Amino acid sequence: MIRTVTAGLDGSPESLAAAEWAAREAERRALPLRLVEAWVWRERDVPVTADLETQKGWALGVLREAKELVADRHPSLTVSTELVSDTAIDVLLAEAETAEMLVLGSRGHGAVAGFLLGSVGQQVLARAKHPVVMVRAEPRSGPAHDDGEVVVGVQEIGEVPEPLLEFAFNTAATRGTALRVVHAPNLPPLYAHGPAVGRLAAQEGGITGQAKQALTDVLKPWRERYSQVPVSLTVELSHASGVVLTAATRASLLVVGRKVRGRTLGMRIGAVTHAVLHHATAPVAVVPHG
Repeated sequence: MIRTVTAGLDGSPESLAAAEWAAREAERRALPLRLVEAWVWRERDVPVTADLETQKGWALGVLREAKELVADRHPSLTVSTELVSDTAIDVLLAEAETAEMLVLGSRGHGAVAGFLLGSVGQQVLARAKHPVVMVRAEPRSGPAHDDGEVVVGVQEIGEVPEPLLEFAFNTAATRGTALRVVHAPNLPPLYAHGPAVGRLAAQEGGITGQAKQALTDVLKPWRERYSQVPVSLTVELSHASGVVLTAATRASLLVVGRKVRGRTLGMRIGAVTHAVLHHATAPVAVVPHG
């Protein structure tokens, strides 16, 4: 089965921005684009009474508008659409099972703040088995910013998940842009506070030096595999989310991981990923891993 880049639509400007972002990504990866909308008739979903066929017509109109938009801008792209009769969460999770990536739109908190995630977005991010990309209807999501570097946050150097690096390196390669790998070392309890942290960081081979060397070693096979991708490292002693967000100020895409957890632990996406989604202005890709 050929994987697709799939965008979930709901008729909002944000979902149209997601469709356009997904179209550009599909074109770069030489993959077909799939546009999907969940639709379940509910009498109280609309401000005026409308029968089933009328409401279905409105939903089909959303798909038609999005397809016309991307077809006009990307005439060589293969685009398919489907209106699925089920709840949004179930539809999007099913789509994420077979898609190369699932792209969703989200409202922003404001001009300089990150994503406003509703219950649908939260549950899809927490349960999807393939990467989910969140896009806003903002200039930072437009084609003019696609040539910015890709930034990936790495939390544990000793256990860097392969899916995270594969997605980040492959995305940078398909865009022909640079990759920045960002890491904030975990401090030993002894040095959690006080000036000792600064002294150690300043020493050659101190906390940051050792972390940077370890990260360099981990990335060596990936840099050899993707030799066309320029790679830079940012290693700082600070809160991980802050380091990642600062590094991604001008990024075209921010990539973070989500550790797959058991169902008993609920719908958690991780503290760093949650913070990044709350404050990022660039599109964010959340990559699940074991």
